[in-house]
Amino acid sequence: MAQPVIPLEPERIYHIWTHGNGSENLFRTDDNYRYFLEKYAQHIYPIAKTYAYCLMPNHLHLMVKIREEKVLLNLQGFGNPGGLKGKISQQFGNLFNAYTKAYNKMYNRKGSLFIPKFRRKLIDNDSYFTRLIAYIHNNPIHHQFVRVLNDWPHSSYHSYLLDKPTKIERESGIAWFGGKNEFLKVHQELQAKDIMLEFEK
Repeated sequence: MAQPVIPLEPERIYHIWTHGNGSENLFRTDDNYRYFLEKYAQHIYPIAKTYAYCLMPNHLHLMVKIREEKVLLNLQGFGNPGGLKGKISQQFGNLFNAYTKAYNKMYNRKGSLFIPKFRRKLIDNDSYFTRLIAYIHNNPIHHQFVRVLNDWPHSSYHSYLLDKPTKIERESGIAWFGGKNEFLKVHQELQAKDIMLEFEK
């Protein structure tokens, strides 16, 4: 029996993840990662704040907070409150479709690139909030792409450590941890495999 789809609603926080269809990789080169983030800024930034992301060769994780209803209703195509939830979800579909179209053209391939439905989970407690950010950033270690967290370039982890301008909700994210030192401490703790598995149930 299929699991009911969790609606994406204004002012709520979600863990969103998806992966390549079958054995397909989503990203082959640094240019692929950059292009995806460009499309992410185009399709998702207007509708959601981003607390964390991590892009890996065959899958990705996002942690987002959907913007306020009044903000969404001012966006082109979002004028009807009745269909708001479907339109929010469609923005993620538009992102994945736009990336797939460009990827297929670049690599002379056809068909779907992502699994048919992206997965999502509502984040509704403070402890899960901070641990999820650390889980997302630690994914490249968990999947053995790197051994040191700082070595993976395609995540928001670096945006939290640097003072450069960013679209990541860095200040409020750090505040949830209680400061940068606690941010680093929780990330270190989450490298333990048994703790990582709690987010994959």
